[in-house]
Amino acid sequence: MTDETPAIDPDVPPTGDGCVECLADDTWWLHLRRCAQCGHVGCCDSSPEQHASRHAREQGHPIAQSFEPGEDWFWDYASSQEVPGPVLAPPTSRPLEQGSPAPRDRVPSDWKTHLHDVQVLPPHRRRHAHP
Repeated sequence: MTDETPAIDPDVPPTGDGCVECLADDTWWLHLRRCAQCGHVGCCDSSPEQHASRHAREQGHPIAQSFEPGEDWFWDYASSQEVPGPVLAPPTSRPLEQGSPAPRDRVPSDWKTHLHDVQVLPPHRRRHAHP
């Protein structure tokens, strides 16, 4: 854990390359978030199941980092704001070829109608890439 932010452990690797619960429940996600404390990979709040924020609430692990390619921002679910954070253990994102939404074979043709419209990120971070 870092001295500055005890809810971040930069040495813990992610739990996989997809939402742990969605994979177990045969569901799908839009974007992924990685718990900065334990490495749990969950789906964002725009996703139907919102597993990342549920993990934060249930486990008391408030900070997650985007697990999307090219994104390195951190979000504090407790304060609903972006926070700084260190480089985390690799890999730092889902595989690029995985695409989004995913897994492709589980995504319904009307997937956009299943998304939650969550507007909690600053405008420069919005693109259905919500916490």
